[in-house]
Amino acid sequence: MKPLFLLFLWVSFFSFSQEKYPKNYFQNPLDIPLELSGTFGELRSNHFHAGLDLKTQGKEGFKVFAVADGYISRIKIQQYGYGKTIYITHPNGYASVYGHLSKFNTKIEAYVKRIQYKKENYETGNLFPKTDAFILKKGEIIAFSGDTGGSGGPHLHFEIRDTKSEHVINPLLFGINIPDSKSPTIQSLLVYPLSPDARINQQYNRHKISIKNIGNGKYRSDRISASGTIGFGVNIFDRLDNSWNKNGIYSLEMLVNGKRQYYHDVSTFSFAESKYLNLLIDYGYYKKYKRRIQKTFKEDKNELSIYKDLVNNGKINIKSGFNYTIEIIAKDIAGNTSAVKIPVKGEKSNAVFKKQKDTTAYKIIADKFQKFKKENITIAFPKNTFYQDIYLDFTVDSGVAKIHTPSIALNKSYTLTFNVSKYTTQEKEQLYIANTEYAKYPRYVNTRKKDTTFYTTTKTLGKYTLKKDSLKPEVKILYIDNNQWITSAKTLKVKVSDVDSGIKNWRATIDDSWVLMQYNHKKGILTYNFSDKILAGSKHIFKIVLSDNVGNTTERSITFFKKQTK
Repeated sequence: MKPLFLLFLWVSFFSFSQEKYPKNYFQNPLDIPLELSGTFGELRSNHFHAGLDLKTQGKEGFKVFAVADGYISRIKIQQYGYGKTIYITHPNGYASVYGHLSKFNTKIEAYVKRIQYKKENYETGNLFPKTDAFILKKGEIIAFSGDTGGSGGPHLHFEIRDTKSEHVINPLLFGINIPDSKSPTIQSLLVYPLSPDARINQQYNRHKISIKNIGNGKYRSDRISASGTIGFGVNIFDRLDNSWNKNGIYSLEMLVNGKRQYYHDVSTFSFAESKYLNLLIDYGYYKKYKRRIQKTFKEDKNELSIYKDLVNNGKINIKSGFNYTIEIIAKDIAGNTSAVKIPVKGEKSNAVFKKQKDTTAYKIIADKFQKFKKENITIAFPKNTFYQDIYLDFTVDSGVAKIHTPSIALNKSYTLTFNVSKYTTQEKEQLYIANTEYAKYPRYVNTRKKDTTFYTTTKTLGKYTLKKDSLKPEVKILYIDNNQWITSAKTLKVKVSDVDSGIKNWRATIDDSWVLMQYNHKKGILTYNFSDKILAGSKHIFKIVLSDNVGNTTERSITFFKKQTK
């Protein structure tokens, strides 16, 4: 009877979750068969995925529709992030979001272009049109799918938000149907000692436990012996029908001798809490092995709202002489289930654990502001930058600051400052702060310059140094020769690159008048569309000035001939 009762509880809970949201209010945002490359709540770098990533057959330009009546409440264009984005407010208390668009419909495009040309900037920031500027009907074309912003390929990012709380909600709870008959895949299982007296197989360290897939979503593990307080973690992915993408799961549950001790699901969350994903996962394991282990216990500083029915925060007290059956259950939003059972024998251990002594002078007290200096480098940590007290490794060798390792997640940014008083004015102009964790690929970090100091703020520990960039960016005007007639050309494209500090900005003009060039940073291509403005006469001069992050500048110009065509 117990399995049937648990099934009834799951079906009841899932039905309740589904019934909270209207099922037939929103239509699909695309008119092609819906396939997902990314699911809601997937574990991403430092955040949960806030929507659905809808595949567009590897192409751009599919029509994007308003999913319900409403008005456009916000438009945003940025180089990274969601790229070209539309936000629609609906009268039922929800808002829909459409990201990575290639272009808007004619009316919206004209509105945005006017602002871009007025500001002489591709990035608009947040635009808030009047509520009656763009009134939309359900099914109206608002834009076309694309690959703008921080997209990894053509697709539509789609969200539904609660307009009151600004929480994002899983769009699949609103009746969008994606074929899914596959159970999640459990890849690996880890167990953790969580108290000083805890022992696992006579040792005090994290253990990876072998598991075997016995079919139909069922797994079993090797038996372990343990004592004290322990916790578990699993690496899991889910696949949808007709797709090989490794997607996220919907819920994770843990039973101890048949009783629920841990549960979370990703039906909704706020952007403010998304950073606590780094406490949900084993962050150090992820940084080392690039696999995200989801813990079935809650860390003390974890403020995620996704948890329900926690007993002792999911931590299990193992008593000597008792046997335990731990079952970890993963579900996708369609209800497909996988579960692994772990037999645990409570066995007192005589193994003595000697904690390695920390000798570093740089001790972090998490709830205090702390500042340390070594040679010409200073690091300053606001209180609660770290989630717990730690001993920090801080060394400087040949101008490279090693600030611990990037295996610890931070709650806040800290400040890293270099004293540059020994450099000449010209040298300082070409210097920038770089993250050199991967020595072959130094990465520019936002460098703020004062007379005698350079500083940056970051949430990433690791290696940093000053790098010199004396090379100008490279610019190549594509497909056009000087003094060429290009009457039939619809666009003008420029290939740009910079090997050191990276491209910061550009300014392009035709006949000394600013023109809008959209940057595809993945391909390094800037594109101007001739339909933007009417050119007077037939002879024209195109000029572009490109700057990198330290101010090195390259200028190119070309004369072309083009008759205005309708």
